[in-house]
Amino acid sequence: MGRVLLEVCCGSADDVIQAHRAGADRAELNSDLFHGGLTPTLGALAVAKRETDMKIIAMVRPREGGFCYTPAEFDTAVEDAKLLLAHGADGLAFGFLREDGALDRARTRVLAELCREAGKEAVFHRAIDVVPDWRAALDVLLELGVDRVLTSGQQPAVPQGADTIRRMADYAAGRIEILPGGGINAGNLEWVVARTGCGQVHMSGHRQASDPSAVNNRAIHFGSCLYPPEDLYRVVDGSYIEDVAARLGR
Repeated sequence: MGRVLLEVCCGSADDVIQAHRAGADRAELNSDLFHGGLTPTLGALAVAKRETDMKIIAMVRPREGGFCYTPAEFDTAVEDAKLLLAHGADGLAFGFLREDGALDRARTRVLAELCREAGKEAVFHRAIDVVPDWRAALDVLLELGVDRVLTSGQQPAVPQGADTIRRMADYAAGRIEILPGGGINAGNLEWVVARTGCGQVHMSGHRQASDPSAVNNRAIHFGSCLYPPEDLYRVVDGSYIEDVAARLGR
């Protein structure tokens, strides 16, 4: 297997720093990975850019739960996009759909043009995995000049969707990058690259970390009804990513 570009899904500036030290090529910076990734703070972007020389793609997603936003939510996404680009993001990951699940051409155009005007990359994220016709969606993204699509092949994880990802890559024919992401790990990495034919992958690689400052009263929870332990959180596992990077030709 030749050299394959490694993008790491990050939930904080610390995650980006660990991914960088481990040899990753690119980071996708989010907040709230529990909900699939939401827009990160400008502070997280600023620290990540200051501490690394990595290419950082910033997520623009104003809330969890789908991709058809209210006017105020979309306006928020646009303002966040402008600020992220102005503060050093190397590109934006976003996805806008209509209520019927089809790609929202008008809203996608707005973000794609912001990226193009800033000379940065436009990435359509895994919202493409729920559209009714991925070929029609790719046609729109090609028309709008989007650079890359992140996808699990319209399946829960890349191993199940690998054949569709290969068909996407064949259909794109080099006109837009296809980035497999979702369920990729050290155990299936080589198989995914061979099966999809893609020269880049997007993956996590987190471990559980502990912050004991909240353990004095176990009855208190600051989140919603799932009530995860308040003294645990997840961070990028630098050793794991370093092993993956070595497999990818570093």
